[in-house]
Amino acid sequence: MKLDIDFVRSQFPAFSEPSLQGWAFFENAGGSYPCNQVIGLLTEFYTKNKVQPYYPYPASLRGGEMMDASYQKMATYLNVDPSEIHFGPSTTQNVYVLANAMRPMWEEGDEIIVSCQDHEANAGAWRRLSDRGIKIIEWHVDQKTGLLDTEVLKGLFSQRTKMVAFPHCSNVIGYINPVKEISALAHQHGAVLVVDGVGWAPHGFPDLKDLDADIYMFSSYKTYGPHLGVMYVKGSLMERLENQSHFFKKGVSRNMITPAGPDHAQIGAAAGMLDYFDTLYNHHFDGDAGPAERNRALNRLFREYEEALQEPLLEFLSSREDVRIVGPVINKNRAPIISIIPLNKSVEEVYAGLTQHRLMLGYGDFYAVRPLMDMGIPTDPGVIRMSFVHYTSRAEVDLLIGGLEKTL
Repeated sequence: MKLDIDFVRSQFPAFSEPSLQGWAFFENAGGSYPCNQVIGLLTEFYTKNKVQPYYPYPASLRGGEMMDASYQKMATYLNVDPSEIHFGPSTTQNVYVLANAMRPMWEEGDEIIVSCQDHEANAGAWRRLSDRGIKIIEWHVDQKTGLLDTEVLKGLFSQRTKMVAFPHCSNVIGYINPVKEISALAHQHGAVLVVDGVGWAPHGFPDLKDLDADIYMFSSYKTYGPHLGVMYVKGSLMERLENQSHFFKKGVSRNMITPAGPDHAQIGAAAGMLDYFDTLYNHHFDGDAGPAERNRALNRLFREYEEALQEPLLEFLSSREDVRIVGPVINKNRAPIISIIPLNKSVEEVYAGLTQHRLMLGYGDFYAVRPLMDMGIPTDPGVIRMSFVHYTSRAEVDLLIGGLEKTL
């Protein structure tokens, strides 16, 4: 089965928007285009149901039903229980609240291992716990490759290790980390496993039961949805967290670690991401299947397509002597997040040239300050990042390669 790219792109209004015509979008790791299904539900909520939900009149009841559907559908696709799904304003905010909720579980002098490959969203709040008696153990990346080594991790555990935090996939290096292997290591030492899925989730929602992470987080505005942070917390762990919401919300899982209160409309629209996946599945596959099985089938479809798109880009960049690819050069086990450093021109000069060729991408540190520091790469100006997803076309990749060839 091949991905029907024309059908995929028909699900995104951005590809028929006149002001975007002629531009190729390669900054998807910073935020994706939203799909029709999300836009439709968000418009419906704001038009018909923008009232306090769960009261016994139609507009309110429908608003609550839309929110409930998002919790339910997200849980079934991720293969977990709806009570384990939490929607917060952002992943950064979710981690900040989690750090405060988890601190009472530990004693002064306990240790947490935090990787240096993380986006700062899954790093800063944990490291601030050093001011509150927790010892931070740094899991550094390899200086040349930017990769995390599980053999190094094994040497970081002690009898006081309480948590391990790392990314499923770096947002500048692109390599996919072995989550299941690291999960097993953490649990062997009685540690909680926290996975930042912000970089990986746009390329396929994980089966969280299979990964066996205790906490998994990603940003829905990077997965074709509204601007929310999606957070899974294993039910057995949730029971141990300190309530961060109003005192009368203790025991209400949706509220305990989302103290700002829910954004009703955006949560109601989040189900649109899963409706989009259902639409893709029904278009590409015959027969019915449960959400978790649909998710696995779509993941295979996305991976095959993205790897095929990534191959010519990596081949082109590898053939050049005037550019450095940050991280692994090989296509295997790599998400389509490719960062480069020009060797004969400045980052700013090359970036300006690419923009003139109507290529939308980014440069800087992308909040991945720590891996760049470990690799000796100046965070100013940082790197040029090219990131795409399954709605990117081969024609757009060809435009990118052409722009790079003329600009480098």
